[in-house]
Formats: sequence, C-alpha cells, structure tokens
Amino acid sequence: MSFGSDEVNFLVYRYLQESGFVHSAYTFGIESHISQSNINGALVPPAALLSIIQKGLQYTEAEISIGEDGSEKQIESLSLIDAVLPDVVESRKQAQSKTTQVKTEAASTNGEENSNTVGNHTGETMEVDGSVEIPSNKSTVLRGHESEVFICAWNPVNDLLASGSGDSTARIWNMNDNTGSANQLVLRHCIQKGGAEVPSNKDVTSLDWNFDGTYLATGSYDGYARLWSTEGRLLNTLGQHKGPIFALKWNKQGNYILSAGVDKTTIIWDASSGRCTQQFSFHSAPALDVDWQTNTSFASCSTDQCIQVNKLGCDRPIKTFQGHTNEVNAIKWDPQGNLLASCSDDMTLKIWSMKQDTCVHDLQAHSKEIYTIKWSPTGPGTDNPNASLILASASFDSTVRLWEVERGTCIHTLTKHQEPVYSVAFSPDGKYLASGSFDKCVHIWNVNSGALVHSYRGTGGIFEVCWNHRGDKVGASASDGSVFVLDLRK
Repeated sequence: MSFGSDEVNFLVYRYLQESGFVHSAYTFGIESHISQSNINGALVPPAALLSIIQKGLQYTEAEISIGEDGSEKQIESLSLIDAVLPDVVESRKQAQSKTTQVKTEAASTNGEENSNTVGNHTGETMEVDGSVEIPSNKSTVLRGHESEVFICAWNPVNDLLASGSGDSTARIWNMNDNTGSANQLVLRHCIQKGGAEVPSNKDVTSLDWNFDGTYLATGSYDGYARLWSTEGRLLNTLGQHKGPIFALKWNKQGNYILSAGVDKTTIIWDASSGRCTQQFSFHSAPALDVDWQTNTSFASCSTDQCIQVNKLGCDRPIKTFQGHTNEVNAIKWDPQGNLLASCSDDMTLKIWSMKQDTCVHDLQAHSKEIYTIKWSPTGPGTDNPNASLILASASFDSTVRLWEVERGTCIHTLTKHQEPVYSVAFSPDGKYLASGSFDKCVHIWNVNSGALVHSYRGTGGIFEVCWNHRGDKVGASASDGSVFVLDLRK
C-alpha cells in the first residue's frame, strides 16, 4: 500500500479539524497546498486518520501475536510510539515466541482448550445517576450530510433546524409536522469555475438566522458569506474576505450581518444589498469570533490574544482588552450588553466591562482549553428577569462550569462527559443547560441544582447543541454526518 503526500496531508488536515483545531487546520492546509489536490473531502469518512492508525496498530500487534505455526496468543496492547520503534517490536516478537513455546507445551499436557467468549453488544445503555436516558422514540436522526456537521441552529419562530457541514452544504430540516421524519432543503455552496457553478468543496462553518426567522446567513471556508431564504433559495453572496470565514452573526434589528475571517478582518455587511458597509483591520492575526453589543457596535477576538470593540463609522477600536496569554476562542456579551465574557486556550475565562481596561473577573478553574461560553437568557432586560444571570463554560477538560458572575464564583461543575465539550446552550427559560461532547453524548442539566436530568448517546462526536424557541426540543450535530433532534415533551 502506498500513500501520496497529498493524501497524508489531507488526513492530517481533517484530523486537526475534527479535533477542534480549526485554525491550525487552516494554516496546515495552506502550507501543504491541500486546496490544489483533487481529493473530494466529502467522500472521506470522519476519523479516517485515527481509523487507519488503529488498523496499523492492529496489524503490528497481529505480526507479534501470530506464531510461525499460525497460532495466535493474546498480547499486551502496543502504544502508538512502541509500534513504530523497530527494537521494541522485535523484542516483543521474541518474547512472544518464547511465551508461545512454553504455553504450547503446557497445553499439550492437560488436553484443555482455551475459549474466548465475546459479548455481542447491539446497543449502548447509559447508566447515569438520577437521570433519564432519552428513549429512541423521542429522538429523530436526520441523515443526508456526507461529512461532519459542525454547526446547527433553530429558526427563532418555528421548528426549522439549519445545519452546516464539511460536505460544502447547509441544510434546512423541517421539524414542524412532528411525524418523526423531516423534509430537508439542501443549500449547496458553489463557486464560479470555468464559467460554471461547481461545489466549493469547502466546509460550511458558521450559520445564523435573523431575528424573525425569514433569512439564514452562512459562512464558509471558501471565503464567502451567503444569504438564503427559508425555502432554500440563494438570495445573495457576500464576497470581501480573503480566506475562510470563522464566525457570522446577525444584529438584533436584522439590517446588518457581521463576519470574522482568517484574513484578520471583521466586516459589517448591509443585509439588504449584500454590500460591505465597513471592514475593520485591527487584529494582527486571524479573527475567530464576533458578537454584537448593540445594533451598530460589536466585539471581536483573535489568535493575537486581543479583544477589540468596534463601532460602525469609527475608524479605530473604541476599546481594546488585553490579558489573555493564548488565542481567544469565543466572546459573548451578556443579554444587556454590559459585560463581555471571553474564553481562551490559556484555560481562563475572563469578564470585561467597558468601564475599565482590566478584566472584572479572571476565572481560573478549567485544566484545559476553554472552547466556548454562553450566557443564560436571564436577569434584568430579559424574558426571565427574576432569575440570576449565569455564565456557562465548556472545556477540553471534559467539564462544563456554571458561574455566578457578580461574585465571580463557580456554582456548579458538571462532570459526566468523558471527552472534550464543544458546545453548551441554555433553554429559553434559563432553567436547563444542554451540553454536547466528543464522547457522543448530549446531557441536559438542571441549572439551579446542577443535576443531570436527561442523557442521550448519538453515533458521532457532538459539535453543536441548540434549543428550539419553545424549549421542548434540542438539536445536535455530529462528526459522523448525523443531525438529531431530541423531543423533551412528556
């Protein structure tokens, strides 16, 4: 078997993406010229690199465990490094050969045969203290995407679920009829090539509905943002970024769209015309996330470790926050736009105020990178004014933490996940939190008590979780190309 360098590079690139290192993946992809190869990424299954490595390990173990006479003996599993060290492999072969000789002689004296009983597990049952596993008749699995699904979002007024994937499509799933199945609209992201429209073969990495659910905006690794109708019709293509778009958000009024790109810039787009209203070039490295503070002001964060606050019409930042010591992955304004939360690969979560230059709180409790954060829809100025404002953080340390922000204290640490947690989302009333992890599980927690109340195990690592506008359905998207909807109605 032989591999071309393009193939190896593509598998490494895909592995970095699936592991959440999307920015490293982009840099590696550029340097290795993946875009110039003729590999169709949509045909490459998730976890392909891990799969081929595991098979290689199994082959090496088989070489050691099978004797010259064809007999097979159990051996201790090889580590990945041991498997590529010739001296270690050879010594294990010799040791196994000696063991095989001794065991063969011993077996011939008692006439007994060893038999291995292998359990046939047709399904997995989760036993989680006090929680109720969501039954299969309360889950709808939506198949159609041909690659990992990075993001999903519910329409704010009805049960249309949008999803974005590595297969260069977004899809709109109609879950309004409650029949247990869903019609899907396929939103193909194409580019002009040789006078014809061809699939871009680039990931759809961001999407957002406008406030009344009439339009869907998507951002892609092909450098374009696109505007779609709820019927799946392409209305406009927004082309000003020079490279992948990492984040994209509508403002509350619905007249502007904001995007962040690898080209170090953020752009405010006029939603009605599709034109670039203003481009901001204040970061010194790729911009990773953006969030509106008001209808005309916003914050952006970057791998340059800085956070900028900009305003439409201003030619320089109105505020710069510095203090993180590694790239800043996500930022979120609280519901009133007073406090800005940020999370970073430096394992810290920070709270900022426009009234001061230094952070209000520097929250250090996670033991690995913090991937994302969400504010609860509670407190003054929200539909739930009598409930306290809570901040949730999701980390690669497999935990979710809930923070009482006024005092800067962690009130709950949610620890049932076994792999990095990529997404958290509060229910519309703020009483529940959904979390999704690469352990394939979606957990739903009681925010007040920190208790786990529902659990569901999917078939792939979970990239995104989201609640519908009524708070009775949770959508999730996964690394194996699946999208699923959990019905929480009793």
